[in-house]
Amino acid sequence: MPKIILEKEKCIGCGTCAAICDAIFELASDSKANIKGSTMAGGNEELEIADVGCANEAVNSCPVQCIKINN
Repeated sequence: MPKIILEKEKCIGCGTCAAICDAIFELASDSKANIKGSTMAGGNEELEIADVGCANEAVNSCPVQCIKINN
């Protein structure tokens, strides 16, 4: 199953991922991106999902490339 990984330290809080894919991403209280329903692992947020859907577009649109999808 694919896993979405968000490197929180690199995130600048631009909100592009949340605007493109609000089913998976939101802006947290620290003004950085958050993966809804994720768990923390080594400073990164991770979430396994069956269908990456709009997350691919969020990955490609992130200006600091802090979002990855591992298959």
